Amino acid sequence: MQELSMNVLDVAENSVAAGATLVAITLSIDTAAKRMTLAITDNGKGMPPEMAARVTDPFCTTRKTRKVGLGLPLLKMAAEMTGGALSIESTVGKGTCVTAWFTLGHIDLAPLGDMSATVAGLIQCSPDIDFVYTVQADGEQFAADTRELRAVLDGVPLSEPSVALWLREYLAENTEQLLQKENAV
Repeated sequence: MQELSMNVLDVAENSVAAGATLVAITLSIDTAAKRMTLAITDNGKGMPPEMAARVTDPFCTTRKTRKVGLGLPLLKMAAEMTGGALSIESTVGKGTCVTAWFTLGHIDLAPLGDMSATVAGLIQCSPDIDFVYTVQADGEQFAADTRELRAVLDGVPLSEPSVALWLREYLAENTEQLLQKENAV
């Protein structure tokens, strides 16, 4: 995966498949520390410790259609190539948190990609699941919560194409300045 937003999509889709009703996607940028942290947390079914310890192995997958799973191994590799790391915390019946951190300004840091389109697409394709998307950069923060959006939309579904388009633009407009800090290092 050449853009980190595609890794976010993959991990969040795993959260949806694991029965999550709430998925939090948090991107934190600390230019002073030259660090970017990406966390995807869900309240899905979770994993036993043995599985959580093995999921970064490309030949470990729960899928029946193929014998490899590359999402988490590629995210781990992308983080490690910058001197970063990946961690997975999971509890059966409570959910999973995947956290990757990257060194900002590192020559091997993959482009972030279009996070707004990724998050808007996740919301449109899983309109009954709650998503919280947060971008933090050097003390500033923007957060979008589908529970709040549903209340404002008063019955108009999040899967409505005009809502999805608006959401993508809304996320992009409100995170653009924060995300530019990723490139300031």
